[in-house]
Amino acid sequence: MRLMKHAVRIVNPALEWGRVGTGQIHAPDSMKNREMKFINQGLEDEMEVWGYQPCLWKIILVGVGTVWSGGLLLLLLYWLPEWGVKATCTPSSPRDAHTLLLRTTDDFRQWVRVKVHMMSAPGKTPFDSVDHQSTAPFLNGHHHQSLTGELKDQNGNFNYRESVNTVHYFTYNSIKYYWNEGTQDFKTLKGLEDTQVSCGGIQRDHSYGLTKTIHDYRALFFGKNDIDVKVPPLFKLFVKEVFNPFYIFQLFAIILWGVQEYISYSLTMLILSFILIAASLHSIRKHYLKLHKLVVAHSFVQVSVCRRNKDVEQVMSTELVPGDVITIPTNGMIMPCDAALICGTCIVNESILTGESVPVTKTSLPSSGDDAEMIYNTEQHKGHTLFCGSQVIQSSNYTGELAKVVVVRTGFSTEKGQLVRSILYPKPTNFKLHRDAMQSLMCLGVLAFLGFLYAIVVDVLLGVPIKNLIYDALNIVVIAVPPILPVALTAGLMHAQRRMRQVGIFCISPQRINISGQLNLVCFDKTGTLTEDCLDLWGVQRAENGIFLAPAAEVSVETSFGACMATCHSLITIEGKLCGDPLDVKVFSATGSILEDATEYHTALYNTRISKVVRFPDQSGEFGIVQQFPFSSALQRMSVVARRLGQNHFDAYLKGAPETVANLCKPHTVPQNFTETLESYTRQGFRVIALAHHQLQSELSQLKIQSLCREQIDTNMDFLGLIIMQNKIKEETAGVLFDLKQANIRTLMVTGDNMLTAITVARGCGMIRVHERVIIADAVPPNDQNPASITWRYSEDIHLENKQMTEISFAGDGVHSDEDPDYHFAVSGQAFAIITEHFPQLFQKLLLRTIVFARMTPDQKTELVQALQSMDYTVGMCGDGANDCGALKKAHSGISLSELEASVASPFTSSIPNISCVTNLIREGRGALITTFCVFKFISLFSLIMFCSVILLYMVLSNFGDWQYLVTDTIMLSLIIFTMSLNPAWTKLVRCAPPASLMSAPVLSSILFQMLNSLLFQIFTFVLVQQQSWYQTSEEMKYNESRSIDRYDLNQTEAEGIYIIKSFESTSLFFVTACQYLIVAVVFSKGKPFRQPSYKNWPFVLTCTILYAFLLFILLYPVPAIDKMMEFAPVPYDWRITLLIIILVNAVLSFILENLILDTLWKFVPTNVGVKWTTKSQSANTTQMVNDCRGSAFLSRIFFCKNRPPKTKYKCLTLKLQGEVDWPPAPSTVTYASRPQYLISGPF
Repeated sequence: MRLMKHAVRIVNPALEWGRVGTGQIHAPDSMKNREMKFINQGLEDEMEVWGYQPCLWKIILVGVGTVWSGGLLLLLLYWLPEWGVKATCTPSSPRDAHTLLLRTTDDFRQWVRVKVHMMSAPGKTPFDSVDHQSTAPFLNGHHHQSLTGELKDQNGNFNYRESVNTVHYFTYNSIKYYWNEGTQDFKTLKGLEDTQVSCGGIQRDHSYGLTKTIHDYRALFFGKNDIDVKVPPLFKLFVKEVFNPFYIFQLFAIILWGVQEYISYSLTMLILSFILIAASLHSIRKHYLKLHKLVVAHSFVQVSVCRRNKDVEQVMSTELVPGDVITIPTNGMIMPCDAALICGTCIVNESILTGESVPVTKTSLPSSGDDAEMIYNTEQHKGHTLFCGSQVIQSSNYTGELAKVVVVRTGFSTEKGQLVRSILYPKPTNFKLHRDAMQSLMCLGVLAFLGFLYAIVVDVLLGVPIKNLIYDALNIVVIAVPPILPVALTAGLMHAQRRMRQVGIFCISPQRINISGQLNLVCFDKTGTLTEDCLDLWGVQRAENGIFLAPAAEVSVETSFGACMATCHSLITIEGKLCGDPLDVKVFSATGSILEDATEYHTALYNTRISKVVRFPDQSGEFGIVQQFPFSSALQRMSVVARRLGQNHFDAYLKGAPETVANLCKPHTVPQNFTETLESYTRQGFRVIALAHHQLQSELSQLKIQSLCREQIDTNMDFLGLIIMQNKIKEETAGVLFDLKQANIRTLMVTGDNMLTAITVARGCGMIRVHERVIIADAVPPNDQNPASITWRYSEDIHLENKQMTEISFAGDGVHSDEDPDYHFAVSGQAFAIITEHFPQLFQKLLLRTIVFARMTPDQKTELVQALQSMDYTVGMCGDGANDCGALKKAHSGISLSELEASVASPFTSSIPNISCVTNLIREGRGALITTFCVFKFISLFSLIMFCSVILLYMVLSNFGDWQYLVTDTIMLSLIIFTMSLNPAWTKLVRCAPPASLMSAPVLSSILFQMLNSLLFQIFTFVLVQQQSWYQTSEEMKYNESRSIDRYDLNQTEAEGIYIIKSFESTSLFFVTACQYLIVAVVFSKGKPFRQPSYKNWPFVLTCTILYAFLLFILLYPVPAIDKMMEFAPVPYDWRITLLIIILVNAVLSFILENLILDTLWKFVPTNVGVKWTTKSQSANTTQMVNDCRGSAFLSRIFFCKNRPPKTKYKCLTLKLQGEVDWPPAPSTVTYASRPQYLISGPF
């Protein structure tokens, strides 16, 4: 069981939707002029900070206002923390503040209120030098004080001793921020990195451990090394849940109904609310408990700590602080902190953090050379860092001692701590769907206000008492604004999440399911995603004396080439089984060698410390691996230093990307036809690895070898040749890419592999079609003589005899011409960086048609995703390894092909290791999105239908009864909402995309026309019933029923209840409106092309059937007991038949209006407005084209779509490029950064 398995967002959907206007309130000018500070400046969680001091008279006024308002003022200040602070405090500098007001700088502009605390310490920072005497008084465990704590004397002033420093701090999202006197702002303490120490500095100054005094002093600031996931008490969770605006509004409605004697209805709604709260509390608390148990299991371990006096203490991991030195047992351990390896080598499984189960090798920090002078950073030096939560499988040290690490981060500052924080405090999602839902609620609020005024006017004209007038006006508000809308919109997400789990897709961010249905671009990694993870060794091609030999299927281990294959890897053996990168396993296995862990015997045999022993087949030779530099995706290579048994010198072996390796080799050892040979293999789709060797000087000792940095080893190499690996495309890849292309979803490849290999794989899987050409953009950085330049060339070796290029028609996504575009761009990681920096005017043009991004580093993958998002693409990312983590997190929908059940590397994780999960995710996303629209339309129309019917009844001083509201507003609404969301997704992806906005014209027009249709039949029924010969007004009916009651009792009854429930109008409208609810539910519950037909959703069909049967039964077969309970008026049977006919006609018209008129109409309204393509073939038949488009153009004028520019940036750019005659650049041309025109160069 892993942490990833339960990495879910601990958030209630109602709470997520019920956030109150924190994002729309802008700071007044007075606030901007006051002293403001920043925390986490330049980072994603950047916040603005203002300081405040409590003000007594303001607090008194707020107390009075709270009592006068019955607690509503306090509730409002609780919802709006910025108002709460300003209402009770006066501004002050952050340095002297008692309370801080924080505001995020993102789009949400959320406000947070925090309290400032103080503590006394002998120093100002955790890394100050202190002695035992100055530290001892503060180590009693009570050093943290609040501003009103024990640091004050009898007069209320703070006591300051000469050697005491008062440190101000506050805690936000489990991270402490301390006041920094130097920078005059609050800073968070990460750990040892705060000292800006170099790698060599850690080796020199921090490798001996801490004294007990310094350790205790640092514990004052860093606290316990504990990722403390506190499980909130049920009462606290209950209060927080109940104070949500959604439940407050619901409680207000229940009280309002109760005082009007709607007892059954109000009690039922109260019970349902408590059930909903209980379910939410159970879910939240369950996730807290799971996370707490998993974190506790990993956090409390016993470790051996080395003190500066060379003593070794056994302490609990919770006592560790940055700077402590701990030893790693040879059989491994679970890391309780982030630590830098200073001595030895460790094999680590980091799958809990990265989702990649392949063990990685960690080596000690460099102690000399240029690398040692670099400032230590956990991200840049992750090859030397053991992260919290990772499993150390085994450790070794050439000195024979245990491996040692220096603690650099503890608690929530660790990698694991940040992971837990991302689960506990998820960033709010800025999805347009959420904004549209809030806008719709605001529109309904405006309607409620108009109804509120209408009720007041009508009641005043009719002489209704003031109490009943207030009830009527508030009833209209409750009816018009449905409090259940936020919860109802999340129902489809829950069902979609359940269905995705059944097909092996796990989700930690349910709100991203809807946006997955809007994806129009998906990036794919290559190896392990589009192609098989394991590669087959096709053959090798050695090089000797600068000449390539003939390709061979096997190689002798007696050669340097074979020795490099056997030694240059990061493999380990666990219980006799090789573990590591699949490529390394294949290459090593091809040599037939045996890998063993080194022992003391091997140390004596080699007369040097070695970590691994490689024994050749038939005991023909043996190598000892002395030092290892693991593979770096940024450097695109790895290397080892090894020594052959019986020789007195060391050998350096290098393996990596061919272009990288060739640049590190002596020029005369690289064959002249290197580029042509490499291209010949990569064009066939092979993955090519180059090898190199360098014999080190014999006088170099092992100590000297250990001190050499990677750059000193990886230089002046002898080129050995190429390893050719066959990378097969997965069976499912081509079919999935074809489906995405048919669905008008753009696909592209982002890989760290060779350019030509990537292009060949893209062709092989159908991403690039046979007739399409690929233009490679080769970018060169500027030098002293020339500016940066881009050379444009075909990936194919095409000879143009007439030197005239075929015209290439340009077309962007979502815009189609008669001829498909027949070209794409391909860009390498180096070119990507150069173009981004020196060609910003071309960058987005390239992104519009680039299909292959090769030799991309992990950071560049993330930059690419962000660049595509900046062009208004809705971006998906699919990858399988740690190199894709950044891009997976940044994408709108990132899906990781991981063996883990749920990985925090991305919002979605697939247990099925192929890209079929992408189509499943988009299908379910589209289905969930359409479900959201269906539920939204139904809820909105439900409220509008009820709103209109109540407005009509108010005109005759009538209303619906208690049980009538109970049947419609509780039973019918709840059952329909729950079952309507159960429609499964459609089996295939279709070309048309679902609507992207709740406030779009198709959605709003559907609601508007259905509302008008329903209102028409309500008015018709309301007027028609009054024309009947047997009709009586509600007053007449009540008088006839009360003849036996004396006049005093009748007057008393009328005074107590002005509105009469049992009337012909209310009874008739009840049957019509109740059936209208079912009619619009069926009409709005659409199936194809995004969901399965409603008849396959048997719970919904069964629910509608039962409800229809019940309504028709009580309509056509009146039962006195039911009529009495429902407070129906005794209408004649022929009127009941008339009502049935009205209902049937209403149903037919609703169906025709929705499915035959509106749906058909919107199919002809152009979606890509303002973008029109003309090609030569189209120009020849302009008349026919105009005739075909005449209907569409007419509708464009009707809906004001003509000449309207596209809303998305990439479509606007597509439109703009139509007028550029020199785009795309012709092959064999060069573009210079300083010149906008293209300069023709000679042929290649």
